[in-house]
Amino acid sequence: MSQALLEINNLSVDYVSPNGIARAVNNVSLSIAPGETLGLAGESGCGKSTLAFAISRLHKAPALIPEGEILYKGKDVLKMNDKQLRAFRWNDTSVVFQSAMNSLNPVITIGEQLIDVILAHKQVSLKQANEKATELLSVVGIHGDRLKSFPHQLSGGMRQRVVIAIALALEPKLIIMDEPTTALDVVVEREILNELYDLKEKFGFSILFISHDLSLMGEIADRIGVMYAGNLIEIGDAKTVFNQPSHPYTKGLVSSFPTIHGPKERLYGIPGDPVNLLKLPSGCNFQARCNDCVENCKSDEPILRAQASGVHAACHILEVQK
Repeated sequence: MSQALLEINNLSVDYVSPNGIARAVNNVSLSIAPGETLGLAGESGCGKSTLAFAISRLHKAPALIPEGEILYKGKDVLKMNDKQLRAFRWNDTSVVFQSAMNSLNPVITIGEQLIDVILAHKQVSLKQANEKATELLSVVGIHGDRLKSFPHQLSGGMRQRVVIAIALALEPKLIIMDEPTTALDVVVEREILNELYDLKEKFGFSILFISHDLSLMGEIADRIGVMYAGNLIEIGDAKTVFNQPSHPYTKGLVSSFPTIHGPKERLYGIPGDPVNLLKLPSGCNFQARCNDCVENCKSDEPILRAQASGVHAACHILEVQK
């Protein structure tokens, strides 16, 4: 853990509403090593993006962080003042958001937006910033002439590449990617992911890759964490989590995706709906949707424990099977 680039300890994030407090992230602990790709998977509303926003302190009311710590190279992000936080964002950690069109200013050229990031954090001339912006576009496979283009003049894939270029502008050590390819077709998605890994080899940064697509995680991540109702319910080596899932929820996610190779297999969905965060049950949050629910699931909240496969999973059924 001492070698971790980012270390999250017992982090919780709440959303305060007139109907009560919804805990979107509940006592989550994980770490990311230098150069590692950690995938974070789960259904919509499970807390993935909330966790990502907490790392960069991007939350605004009604969200609040009541407990926990986020250590970047040993420094607690939650204790940083405004000046320290401004230096931390984009210099050390950058974010690629889900929708590129919403991330880019529609009335300013992409060149201006790239240059603005560089000038805001680096003591360089306008000419040097322009040269750096041209270089960044080239790195993500876009010709420098596109600096004068507005976001609406670019395709979806090109806009996503521009957002990645902005994220790389200051060469951060950690890039948080919040479902960056969700709105793209599979061909463009594959091109961008391949380019992303070439960039990772070149610059040596770590990636927190957030997605609901567990099959995609199995290809690109070193480790995979699975979240449900704000809890981290399984985490471990990517191949093990994908090929030998331990938690019933993870098994449901894996069986929901078709395989390209091998014999055809029947797909199975996860029954029921995600739990209401304002009305959490006693015990395991997944109990109402689990076909293997036992008595302990209804009374005791499971905790992450090491399994024989090497992963950590939070499930009473696994304890019974031992």
